Formats: sequence, structure tokens, C-alpha cells
Amino acid sequence: MANAGQPLPYEGIRVIEFTHMVMGPTCGMLLADLGAEVIKVEPPDGDSTRRLLGSGAGFFPMFNRNKKSIVLDLKQPDGIAAALRLIDSADIVSENFKAGVMEKLGLDYAALKQRNPRLIYVSHKGFLPGPYENRTALDEVVQMMGGLAYMTGRPGDPLRAGASVNDIMGGMFGALGAMAALAQREKTGVGTQVQASLFENNVFLVGQHMMQYAVTGNAAAPMPARISAWAVYDVFTVKDGEQIFLAVVSDKQWAVFCRAFGLQELLDDARLASNNDRVRAREWLMPRLRQALAGHTAAELAAVFEREGLPCAPITRPEQLFDDPHLAATGGLAPITLPDGRASMAPLAPFTLGGAQPGIRLQPPRVSEHADELLRSVGYRDDEIEALKKKQITQGDPSS
Repeated sequence: MANAGQPLPYEGIRVIEFTHMVMGPTCGMLLADLGAEVIKVEPPDGDSTRRLLGSGAGFFPMFNRNKKSIVLDLKQPDGIAAALRLIDSADIVSENFKAGVMEKLGLDYAALKQRNPRLIYVSHKGFLPGPYENRTALDEVVQMMGGLAYMTGRPGDPLRAGASVNDIMGGMFGALGAMAALAQREKTGVGTQVQASLFENNVFLVGQHMMQYAVTGNAAAPMPARISAWAVYDVFTVKDGEQIFLAVVSDKQWAVFCRAFGLQELLDDARLASNNDRVRAREWLMPRLRQALAGHTAAELAAVFEREGLPCAPITRPEQLFDDPHLAATGGLAPITLPDGRASMAPLAPFTLGGAQPGIRLQPPRVSEHADELLRSVGYRDDEIEALKKKQITQGDPSS
């Protein structure tokens, strides 16, 4: 746990989130990791993300730690009333519903700021307001239309990135916007609306390739066909079919590399004097290097590269990271309880406060696990809570 004995930055901040899937929950998770009390409002059958299979099976346990859960039926007036009482107690509302849904519920920013001008309202959308704003967006949709799939795949074979990069980063920017709005509120005394989007996030990610075109006049090629900025910056297949990524990105590193592997004739070759010379020589240089390194195992190459301070990396699968020695030593993975009750480990936020990464204080909540506690916190009596349960406006923790 980060900052043992010290308050986390957002302790005392209450967040009410009406979110599902990845983008909105990521925002809430980051605020929760940093100490905020994040209250997840779920429909009567629970967040549908809890029931996803396949590539979605990890969404709920990954992005909903450190939160509390309450079921509210927002189709009934008493459910809206309970939601409003929670919102009245909050600093931030976070939502990722389709356009118009929160307005129909009377839970949009325009309505809520009349009740509480200090409220900060974070909306996670496919697109910022404009011609595209009513389109249905998914991470894969914006990767295709935003240039990322083109850059990731081979020419003629666009390929989405292997993680929910826009959902996760979109949620991060939503959290960043909330943090900025909290700082602004300290100065002005009033809240504001924050909007984060998948498409604009994706454009931000490929901005370097846009600027490459602006600077050079040449369109960026897809990554597998790119003209690399460095001559040696690639995956090598070596002994026993193993693979390893190796990089040599400066003239000094080139000299170290050549001497380490007995390639003095390449170091002395005038055609390879500078990095740019080696980039231009890649067509004949890379086959020569692949041949020279093919007899080594990946472990042997890694040992030499690490000893000499050269960049290298194994080709690791995600499930192998559970046993990563660096993560084990730094505490970068923390114990978590899966929805079926089994124990596992989950990656923490990738930064430190006071020398440690913010930890897991609350396990991913069971459906409506904290309903009674949260309703009491906004003035409901026990008999009123029981009445809400009988009307199926809310429900208690089914495991209790």
C-alpha cells in the first residue's frame, strides 16, 4: 500500500459512477486507487460486464477494484431519488451511457449543476461534440477510423492493437480531467463538465505519425513495413526457434554491439559509419546480423545485451507476467479476489507515490455489496431501505 500512514490524495472525495465495460470504469478505478470513495451504481441485474466471456472476462476484476457497489433501478422514481441523494453527497459524477440516456433520467450535467454548482461531471464518449458525436463507437471502431489499426497491421491488413488502448487511455484522460477540474474548483468554487472520448484519444496516439508526415512530407508506413529510425530495432528468431527483440539505437551502442559479438568487420565498414548509414543499409545488413546471431539462444543474447547495457526484451505472453521477477520484487502485482471467489494477482497503477504504487484497499465489489451502508450515508433509515428492497429499487449484498 502506498504512503502507509499518510492520506491518499483524493481521500474525502466521493465519486458516483454510472459506467460499464472499460473506459468509464478505468476512470473510476484510478480515482479510487488514489483514495476517492467511488460508488458504482448498477442496474438490478448487475453490471453486464460481470457476465462477459472470452476477451471480456477480465474487464470487471481489472477495472473495478477499490469501489463500492449499489443496485438502483433507475427506471423507477424512487431509484432516481436515491441516485440524486447520492449525487448530492458527491464531488464527481462519471458516466459512459449513450447520448441522451442521462438526459432522459434527469441525471445530465445541466440538471445536476442546478442542484450543486460544485459538481464535476465526467462523460466518457465515443467522440467529442461534433459531426461524429452520435455515431456508435468501440475501441476497434476508432482504431480503424483513427489510423491506429493501419499503423499496427501489415500493409493491406489493418490490425487492432492487442489491448483496449483507447478505452483504457480514454478513462485515464477522464480521470486526468476530473483531477484538473478538482484543482480548478479550488480556485473558482464551481465545478465543470469533463468530456473524454475514444476517437480523439486514438488521434492523440497516432499524432506522432501525423507529425512525421508534416515534417517529412512522407506518409508513415505501417509498423511492420516502416522505415525505422534505427537500423537494429527488430525481433530476431534464434536458436531452437526462440524469439527476442534486440535494439542498437546509437553509434556508441553499435560499437559496443559489434565488439561484443566479434563483428569487427562491420564496425570497420565505412558504409555503416552512422546510424542513418545503417538505416539505409538495412536491406543487406539485417540478413547478415540475423545469420550472425542465429546460433545463440535467446537467453545467451539477453545476457550479453544486459551486460553491455543494450536494449533487449523477451517475447512475453500476458499470462507469463504473473511470474515476472521484477513485478514480484517491486510489488507491482497485488492480491485480488475474482468474481468466483478465487484468488489471483492484478497489476497496480503504473506509478508510485512515496515510493510505492497505490494498492488495493477494496476487492472488486459483489453486486450491491454496499447498498445499506451507502443509503444510510445519505440519510435513509433502515425501514426506508427495507422498503426500497421490497419495491426492488435496490437489493442487499446477496452473500450476506
